[in-house]
Amino acid sequence: MAEKSQSRSARRKQLKKKKKPVWKRFFKILFIFVLLIGLGIGGLFTYYIATAPKLDAESLSVPASTKLLDINGEEFANLGEEKRTKIDYEDLPDLLIDAVTATEDVRFFDHIGIDFRRIGGAILANITSGFGSEGASTITQQVIKGSFLTPEKTLKRKVQEQWLALRLDSQYSKEEILEMYLNRIYYGNVYGVAEAADYYFGKEDLDKLTLPEAAVLAGLPQRPSAYDPTRNPELTKERMNTVLSLMVQHGKITQAEADEASEVSIESLLVENRPESTPYEAFIQQVQDEVREKLDADIYSDGLEVHTTLDPGAQEHVEFLLSEDDNNPIKYPNDEFQAGLTVLDTTSGAIRAIGGGRNLDNTKGGWNFAIDNKNRQPGSTFKPITAYGPAIENAQWSTYHQINDDGPYAIAGTDKYIDNWNSQHTGWMSIRTAIARSLNVPAAKTLEEIGTGKAKEFAEGLGIDFADDTMVIGDAIGGSGTGVTTLQLAGAYSAFGNKGIYNEPYAVTEVVYSDGRSIDLKPESKPAMHEYTAYMITDMLKSVVDDPSGTGTAAKVAGLPMAGKTGTTNIEGKEGSPDSWFSGYTTNYTIAVWTGYEKQKKTLIGREETVIAQHLFKETMAHISQGVDTPDFSKPDSVVEVQVEKGSNPAKLPSEYTPQSNIVTELFVKGQEPKKTSEKYDQIDAVSGLSASFNQESQSIEVSWSYEQDSKRPVTFDVKAGSGGGSLKKITSTKETSLEISNVDFGTAYTIEVTAVSDQNSSNTSEASTVTVEVPDEVEEETEEEQEDQNQEDETNEDEGNNGNGNGNGNGNGNGNGNGNGNGNGNDDDENTGDEENPNEGDNPENPEGDGEDPPAGEEPPTEPEGDGGTATISSPALRKYFIA
Repeated sequence: MAEKSQSRSARRKQLKKKKKPVWKRFFKILFIFVLLIGLGIGGLFTYYIATAPKLDAESLSVPASTKLLDINGEEFANLGEEKRTKIDYEDLPDLLIDAVTATEDVRFFDHIGIDFRRIGGAILANITSGFGSEGASTITQQVIKGSFLTPEKTLKRKVQEQWLALRLDSQYSKEEILEMYLNRIYYGNVYGVAEAADYYFGKEDLDKLTLPEAAVLAGLPQRPSAYDPTRNPELTKERMNTVLSLMVQHGKITQAEADEASEVSIESLLVENRPESTPYEAFIQQVQDEVREKLDADIYSDGLEVHTTLDPGAQEHVEFLLSEDDNNPIKYPNDEFQAGLTVLDTTSGAIRAIGGGRNLDNTKGGWNFAIDNKNRQPGSTFKPITAYGPAIENAQWSTYHQINDDGPYAIAGTDKYIDNWNSQHTGWMSIRTAIARSLNVPAAKTLEEIGTGKAKEFAEGLGIDFADDTMVIGDAIGGSGTGVTTLQLAGAYSAFGNKGIYNEPYAVTEVVYSDGRSIDLKPESKPAMHEYTAYMITDMLKSVVDDPSGTGTAAKVAGLPMAGKTGTTNIEGKEGSPDSWFSGYTTNYTIAVWTGYEKQKKTLIGREETVIAQHLFKETMAHISQGVDTPDFSKPDSVVEVQVEKGSNPAKLPSEYTPQSNIVTELFVKGQEPKKTSEKYDQIDAVSGLSASFNQESQSIEVSWSYEQDSKRPVTFDVKAGSGGGSLKKITSTKETSLEISNVDFGTAYTIEVTAVSDQNSSNTSEASTVTVEVPDEVEEETEEEQEDQNQEDETNEDEGNNGNGNGNGNGNGNGNGNGNGNGNGNDDDENTGDEENPNEGDNPENPEGDGEDPPAGEEPPTEPEGDGGTATISSPALRKYFIA
């Protein structure tokens, strides 16, 4: 056993001695792994090189063209067919060569097609000198990229680019390669350096280029659109200075020369009469921007087939409306007045047309007022986006929600305030009314109540970017530092018309590369709000164009269900507006329009000119909607229509007594509708304690009652009376609770009726209260002496009767002291009405209202008296007395 134990121990020691160190095993495995990786990469690179395009002399000399196709698949532009002027290397001045190589490839004449030092140095240069100061690709690589390869940033393309650059450098001279580069490169509006020098500076002879001009041309190709001197002179100036600094750094010019050149303004270099723009230039600018941003490709140099959303009919009409054509229905105040507009498909966000501005025929590639105007404040068009939309979305406000417009809104922490455009304030109102009248104070109060945090999140979901990434109370009325383009505004509004779904506006649907591969560029739809928010905002914005008191009635297209909002801005202390907007939509199209002047603080829009934005909208919408079915916006199940009593706060249901004029129909989020019924117009209480009695001394009926008045529901009392069972006639209206009826008929029963009537709604009355009183027969106890006096008086009257001038049927008083003929008496005593002579007069059922005669033709019968007291004449013949309250 011992021998076996020793044997096992010895064997273990031997095994331990045979084991290799751990680090040796690690490096061995690592080496094998790296070798395999290297072989794999080598094999992959070999494959990439083997499948690289062949160098083709024709492709090197003739740049590939880009085709742009409209919504119908028809070609509307070929960007490779523009005029080109080919120059030879001998025609290039040293100044231009130095500017180009210092900027694009300083070791161009020394490297072999690719610059290994540049690849690493580009990173450091971009950090120390700013982004864009130096790129990693050589001029040779850029020629290869533009001639043979797609613009995709992939490993395959990069490997092939470097391989072909090595081959190109070995087969062509440096002079030939630089010549290829400068003849084919895109300079913003034209191809080739010769065309660019003529286009921008009016110089056909390149030897006449100045240092600033050479620097501008050398800096353009990296970002042709951004550095276009006709569109962005400030950015062009920055880029020019970068080129000048690089020329100094590489010893091409002195610092003094660079300083002198940098003093020159870009505008002073440009010629005024440049070639005309290409058709649909404003739309093509948007296509160019999208392809560059999404694919890092250039439609002017990469040989693409681009499928777009362009509607040629819409685009042509928009350009017509912005033209000086004599048949243009839009009348502009002057040539300097500008406008920009964007037309979208409401449901998809596809751009159908872009109006870049007026008088663009001679400004190809110039400023695009539809997509470049990013610093223009949107005014009240922001209210649905920053105030009322967030309120409905987050707090489920109804369209009836009440806001108190009680005066200017003081901005907390400042001495500034927000006021309404008309400086008028009308107290409590619905948000529907506030937005229809475009009032600022309710919008500011709404944003304050909802909070800028929630409102900012809502607006950003609609594609709005806030200045300094901050939202302030002024954004409620579009009056802060945040600006928008018509493209952004149309995109935001289209979501309201698309059931709350936001689509980023887009002009490009698909890009096909030269090798046949295609990429879909349509953005994904995103829900931006609840469907109830979109519908309720839309319904309120309908009021802006439909309500006679709305601010957008000039944009209304008859027969089209549409919604929209106006917007203007102002400069404190100045008359006029820098900007006037209108943004609106149907279920098919969304259009946003801006109008104003290029120099917004120097030239302002007059009040009569602010409506031009609405006219542009109307003419555009009417044209593109012809022959197109435009259904109304459909109400979702999450929204309910509810009748509410106007003036109730919070909202209450109307009662059966609420006047129709005080009932409005508003929208509520389902489950948030009012449950309580208003009592404001409920049937009012009847009078109590109604009594009537005959006063023997005054020979009148005294009537009284009790009623507890409510200051919130004031009433007036209607009093009717009748005798002998006849119909009751209104004798007065009064605020008092008692009255006296004089000159009554003896031996007659009178019925008196009192009804309380609401002062707020005359149709709301109480139950009638009635009382009956018996006037006793007249009791005469005359003495003999009184009888003799009466007889003598009668005799005297008989003797003198023919001397009076009395006439009539008993209704008039005769003149003189005699008795007239007929039933009347001739006494001129005002207290005697003659009724004692004919106590039953007026009881004729054929003429219950009259005095025995029909009113003359064309005259109205006597009206019933109204009043709060005093003396009132009664038209009823049975009670034709003076009623005194």
